[in-house]
Amino acid sequence: MQDCVLVTGGAGFIGSCFIRDWLAEGRGPIVNLDKLTYAGCLDSLAEARNDPRHVFIHGDICDADLLRSLLQQYQPRAIVHFAAESHVDRSIDGPDAFLHTNITGTHELLKASLIYWREQPAGERQRFRFLYVNTDEIYGSAGPDEFFTEETTIKPNSPYSATKAAAGHLVRAYQHTFGMPTLNTSCSNNYGPYQFPEKMLPLMILNAAEGRPLPVYGDGQQQRDWLHVADHCSGIRLVLDKGMPAETYNIGGEGPRCNLDVVHLVCDALDQIAPPLAQGPRRSLIQYVTDRPGHDRRYAIDARKIRDRLGWQARYDFPSGLKQTIAWYLENGEWLTIARNKYDRQRLGAGKPT
Repeated sequence: MQDCVLVTGGAGFIGSCFIRDWLAEGRGPIVNLDKLTYAGCLDSLAEARNDPRHVFIHGDICDADLLRSLLQQYQPRAIVHFAAESHVDRSIDGPDAFLHTNITGTHELLKASLIYWREQPAGERQRFRFLYVNTDEIYGSAGPDEFFTEETTIKPNSPYSATKAAAGHLVRAYQHTFGMPTLNTSCSNNYGPYQFPEKMLPLMILNAAEGRPLPVYGDGQQQRDWLHVADHCSGIRLVLDKGMPAETYNIGGEGPRCNLDVVHLVCDALDQIAPPLAQGPRRSLIQYVTDRPGHDRRYAIDARKIRDRLGWQARYDFPSGLKQTIAWYLENGEWLTIARNKYDRQRLGAGKPT
């Protein structure tokens, strides 16, 4: 397929947004490799399923034979690697799946990509890109006034972030040792439509809408930097188009907010637009629960590099993005029914690893 891009994890939250927006911009063919684990959902790609530019492959990035076959068949000019186990709480309960997918799977993809890249003509080798989508959690917990830059020391604190950091080190090693042109992005907390309800914002939106308890970890003062998924994906596309090989670009909202304040915003917004609850304002649903083990206190990204060097700009500020996100969850009951069949919003990450 001419001018094809291979995306891993394209049925997940961020990957599906990337594909929807890629096709909406009129770009070339995209091959979507996804294992369809619990958080993968082809219904998140309803707009793309009949688009001839979108090819879905059900498969695992740990399958070396499949990877080699796909690269030979579709001859992609770039690989955008989203596929990962991504929920910190689940990594506390069961780290093994995170090591397998995030580290072993990334290494299998790098090995297959290196073989493929070396076989290309000189011009195609120069054009090829391997873009790894990472997280700001690899930097650990920021100080009270600290913002993560691309030079911040990597010091992950959860099994999830440790596996993402390890995979990022492998990507860097393949660039440095073999010369394969790689790109890295690290993002802050994403939110927006189609996010699986194990994550904080959809969980709070759905529970608040239904009058269910709103579990706030610890004192609720942990700070996160919120980035709308569409803005994240626009940054990734820009890095793919204009980024310099071997470089890392942080993509963030640059406006840390504490978790409790975010929950208050959700409650107040739903009090205005959703049917009232018998028990009164939705803030009364907040319940403080035992904190996540090893919970990082603060994440905050400095996004000056991608803004100054590549011209990236976020479209959503947090209040407008949150309003759009809440409306989407209230209007998309069919998609939510599919998610509920996989996860009923029970507490994760409070026990010992298995």
